[in-house]
Amino acid sequence: MVPQEIIDRVRQIADPLLLSQGFELVEVEFRREARGWVLRLYVDREGGVTLEDCAQISQEMGRNLDVEDFILNPYVLEVSSPGLTRSLRTRRDFMKYRDRLVKVTTTHPIENRRYFKGRLRGVDETEIRIEMEGTEFRIPLSEIVRANLEFDPSGGSKPKS
Repeated sequence: MVPQEIIDRVRQIADPLLLSQGFELVEVEFRREARGWVLRLYVDREGGVTLEDCAQISQEMGRNLDVEDFILNPYVLEVSSPGLTRSLRTRRDFMKYRDRLVKVTTTHPIENRRYFKGRLRGVDETEIRIEMEGTEFRIPLSEIVRANLEFDPSGGSKPKS
């Protein structure tokens, strides 16, 4: 199996398991690193994720993956929180974190810039709106290469569920 097929299969196993316990599967990575293959799951939930949560999920996922036994390479399973500067990948992510401070990089320049850091003010089917220094920029979702929450010392607002 190629890494993307493994990621897809892990998602099929992890999504229902995590949802039943009130967690969200944010991202799955399967890649070769200096120490060998690593299967990394990023999970989140309202109120955050504790170290104990990660350990419990790791044990349950480990058991499920052992039963399924479709990953041929030896690997290390890691379960982690996406952190304060988590990546935003889906329209749903952008909706959830509306009014938060974000940093966005685009494929091509929009109004002569590719880097945006400001408040995420809105999301619709095809674009997001970011307010920077009193100016609102409209950025097509299809142009976004990378987007992350930024640490906000003012606290910003809580995620929208």
